[in-house]
Amino acid sequence: MAAHMNAVMSLISRRSLSLVVGCVLIATGWSGHAVAGSTETAREGTLTRIAASQSRDTNNRNVRVHNQTGLTMVGLQASSGSGWTGDLLGSSGLGAGRSVVVAIDDGTGACRYSLRARFDNGETLERGGINSCQIADYYFTR
Repeated sequence: MAAHMNAVMSLISRRSLSLVVGCVLIATGWSGHAVAGSTETAREGTLTRIAASQSRDTNNRNVRVHNQTGLTMVGLQASSGSGWTGDLLGSSGLGAGRSVVVAIDDGTGACRYSLRARFDNGETLERGGINSCQIADYYFTR
């Protein structure tokens, strides 16, 4: 009987958590939809991308990437050393002076990443040693 009660309480807790998260998203005006294995959420011109594969630890790997290059960023990838991720921006791009929150997480548990940004003029910038577990913002400049 106790095992059954624990299972029921666990189910109730998970559903309550989903309900609370859903209410918070609705209350703040956020809306979301699935995009190519990730979740994309937009509010007032900002964009949040959540990785399809997530590490199983408790580290927050969400980083707001700021584009201060004067160019439109058309692609953004991350690598922990085992190859580059898919495009973290999707098809939306990131205009000059704009920012986007991305989950820099390839599911390996790594915190140190390199970022590679591609721009509309064909230029590519790579930055290494970025600790996605410790920073909240990263600024791309030229």
